[in-house]
Amino acid sequence: QVQLLESGGGLVQAGGSLRLSCAASGRTFSRPVMAWFRQTPGKEREFVAAITWRAGIIYYADSVKGRFTISRDSGKSTVYLQMNSLRPEDTAVYYCAAATLVRVVTATSDYDIWGQGTQVTVSS
Repeated sequence: QVQLLESGGGLVQAGGSLRLSCAASGRTFSRPVMAWFRQTPGKEREFVAAITWRAGIIYYADSVKGRFTISRDSGKSTVYLQMNSLRPEDTAVYYCAAATLVRVVTATSDYDIWGQGTQVTVSS
């Protein structure tokens, strides 16, 4: 089984930066697709970015393109989300997720392993 542990959240002013980390342990090769989602109270969980371990294929939500960068360090089994030019609307709990096979990379239902989440708060 695969376990995911997020870290790096916090409070930052608008325009600032944060880097989230997602450390994966266990049979990580069984989950070749890694992603970040975020959720605010009363709203559905929203896709942010995804990356594949082997080829490094990357996907972004339109709302974060040009501001966020997803990357992975296979040696450390860790996926990162570098978030720049943060906005108050980026405030959310950010979740790391893993999947064996995705048909729709933005669909939460395609991911079966989730971390506990890390809070990101952007003040105006």
